[in-house]
Amino acid sequence: MSSLKQFIRNVRSAKTIADERAVVQKESAAIRASFREESHDSNIRRNNVAKLLYLFTLGERTHFGQIECLKLLASPRFADKRLGYLGTMLLLDENQEVLTLVTNSLKNDLNHSNQYVVGLALCTLGNIASVEMSRDLFPEIESLLTTANPYIRRKAALCAMKICRKVPDLQEHFLEKAKLLLSDRNHGVLLCGLTLVTDFCEAEESEEGPEGVIETFRPLAGGLVRTLKSLTTSGYAPEHDVSGITDPFLQVKILRLLRVLGRGDVTTSELINDILAQVATNTESSKNVGNAILYEAVLTILDIEADSGLRVLGVNILGKFLANKDNNIRYVALNTLIKVVAVEPNAVQRHRNTILECLRDPDISIRRRALDLSFTLINESNVRVLVRELLAFLEVADNEFKPVMTTQIGIAADRFAPNKRWHVDTMLRVLKLAGNYVKEQILSSFVRLIATTPELQTYSVQKLYASLKEDISQEGLTLAAAWVIGEYGDNLLRGGQYEEEELVKEVKESDIVDLFLNILNSTYASQIVTEYIITASMKLSARISDPAQIERIRRLLSSRTADLSVEIQQRAVEYTNLFGYDQIRRGVLEKMPPPEIREEQRVLGQPTNKRQSRILKDKTKKAPKQTEQDMLLDLMGGSDVPSTPTVTTGSQNTADLLADILGGDSTVSSPAPQPAASSNTSAIMDLFGSNGTPQPSRPAPSTSASQDLLAGLGGAPVASPVPTPSPSSAAPAHTAFNKNDLVLTLQVQRNASGAAQILARFRNTSNFDRLTGVGLQAAVPKSQRLQLNAMNKPDLDAGEEGTQGMKVAAVSGALPAKLRLRLRVTYSKDGNPVTEQVDWTEP
Repeated sequence: MSSLKQFIRNVRSAKTIADERAVVQKESAAIRASFREESHDSNIRRNNVAKLLYLFTLGERTHFGQIECLKLLASPRFADKRLGYLGTMLLLDENQEVLTLVTNSLKNDLNHSNQYVVGLALCTLGNIASVEMSRDLFPEIESLLTTANPYIRRKAALCAMKICRKVPDLQEHFLEKAKLLLSDRNHGVLLCGLTLVTDFCEAEESEEGPEGVIETFRPLAGGLVRTLKSLTTSGYAPEHDVSGITDPFLQVKILRLLRVLGRGDVTTSELINDILAQVATNTESSKNVGNAILYEAVLTILDIEADSGLRVLGVNILGKFLANKDNNIRYVALNTLIKVVAVEPNAVQRHRNTILECLRDPDISIRRRALDLSFTLINESNVRVLVRELLAFLEVADNEFKPVMTTQIGIAADRFAPNKRWHVDTMLRVLKLAGNYVKEQILSSFVRLIATTPELQTYSVQKLYASLKEDISQEGLTLAAAWVIGEYGDNLLRGGQYEEEELVKEVKESDIVDLFLNILNSTYASQIVTEYIITASMKLSARISDPAQIERIRRLLSSRTADLSVEIQQRAVEYTNLFGYDQIRRGVLEKMPPPEIREEQRVLGQPTNKRQSRILKDKTKKAPKQTEQDMLLDLMGGSDVPSTPTVTTGSQNTADLLADILGGDSTVSSPAPQPAASSNTSAIMDLFGSNGTPQPSRPAPSTSASQDLLAGLGGAPVASPVPTPSPSSAAPAHTAFNKNDLVLTLQVQRNASGAAQILARFRNTSNFDRLTGVGLQAAVPKSQRLQLNAMNKPDLDAGEEGTQGMKVAAVSGALPAKLRLRLRVTYSKDGNPVTEQVDWTEP
């Protein structure tokens, strides 16, 4: 048998993977043979287990050595026990059956006379404890918390935290002992006691532990304040000094516990306000140790019921962090300011210039967080300044920033524009700088703005035409200009004021047709661009009067009647045929009526929606918890027996899932799949009503060609789907789910037949993250019938929105005054699937 050192040398000297595998297999076989010999020499067994641990680090199979680890635990020698416990922690886990044999060894060693043996047992128990082992051994841990040995007390505190995480019901046995730890004079014991108490309190906040724990420890806040004060004012203590600061680890732990105790409690917050101000003003910020304490103090200030002056002090500390040369400190400051801007917006606004300077930082992470923070700072008073800076950054920004920036600038312009002229100029600048990265919602919002602002239509069409002549490489600019020129081309031909000082150059009808032909013949003529240009050219034929140019347009359309794209070919044939019916053609191609702007049609969400600070917890008192049975009975109208709902879903058969939700069998059926419209159609048709149907100011000619042409303004084929009724804009939206940047709102409208139409809206409120596989399942009582349609957009980029319709009808009689639904929301974020279940009652 070789020694451990020799084995490691042999593995490292292997020149190929095959050589290494041969060495490992040979040594594993030798170890197995040694185990079979049942040698009583502990040195040989210890050497074998040490080599097994090395094999474990290489990812090799080591299960055959588990029993040998247990044999080392029974040895009286400390060296054997130390290696045995290390092997037990690494080679075993709580799911191994062999673990039941460890309980007795742990029990004996927890009562050992040697403190280091007790420490080994505590460490092992904390790492591999199962539920049964925790229940068997917690009395020993409870007694060790009051032992006179500080080494054992601090390890027992950490072990108690681990087993209480495993079995929350055991917390009540440790509460009184934990109070004693908070008054311990030994810094190590106090540090571990703070960790234990903080974990207990946070378990209650996350509803994983018993209630009333925070109230139990709140009276101890005064003692913690005194301890923290003595640490900040004490002189030099060599055993606890770190860069001139006394025990910064202990100070951070105390601040964190004070944050938990003061959250939502005014009395406790007043008690700790003074010490927070003292820590924030007296802590040295020239070294990283001081910055760590300051950062924790700021988090505490912003999370408790502190007065406004103290909050401003906390924000100012973060502002100082922004001027630090260390990228990590600046990143932390930016990340925290994003979370608190909703609480102290004015204090954060004072550091606006420093934040904007971070947009020029070489570190891409700093730029990303600064950009995110900059958008949260925009309001009515500073929108001009900040958008100007963001447009300057957009000009030099990396391509990965552009989709988010164009979306956020579009949202800011929609919400805070001082006037519509500025709004048009801003969006035009965005299209010129990053037209290839503008999303459909932003583009359709810009077109809607022009369509509903008659006084700016001439100005807009002239600016777009001039911009398009300069640059045809930006797809977003091409699409917007094609739509506007097709709709308001006659305004372009009239001339007029281009700017206040500058007259527009004369535009000839032939110039517009030449521009369209130039785009179609370029490498930038993608399918969607071609669709827009063809439809715009057809509409332009009713805006111009020169027969020669109209004939050029007709020939242009004729040349596309054999296009490889079925959509382009179909439109070209229909449009070409319309030239034989001039009266019908001019009637069909009249200007579209201005669309009505409803609140939910605004860009990507409500205009007054404020970002909520994630650092601030819900400070309202928690409602009493309901058991699963209570919630089920409440959902089913108080029936003793859960009913069997009838549920339909549009994505998959969810019988098993809903059976799990409702505790019984569920009848599940799937609706017929809805035909999906192309993306460009859904975006541009949103301009003309919630169901994508244009609203002409007078009856249009009743021909199939005219209907197709009106419906196909975006250039996509539009079939005649069965209309799906949806709640009107007057129906209020109720938030049913808001977590992990996904917001679900429900709009309910009851129709004359007594049924309820529900429109579910999913919105991704994050700035960078993408949510995939978003879906909704629902259940109703057996007295009701539910029809659930398919979701229109299961993958949501940052700021995007998807909708899903459902219909609830009564099996007999009428629906109750308030609907009750059990909802299951599924989605994936950062590749991690998430399933959330909520009960929703109509307000």
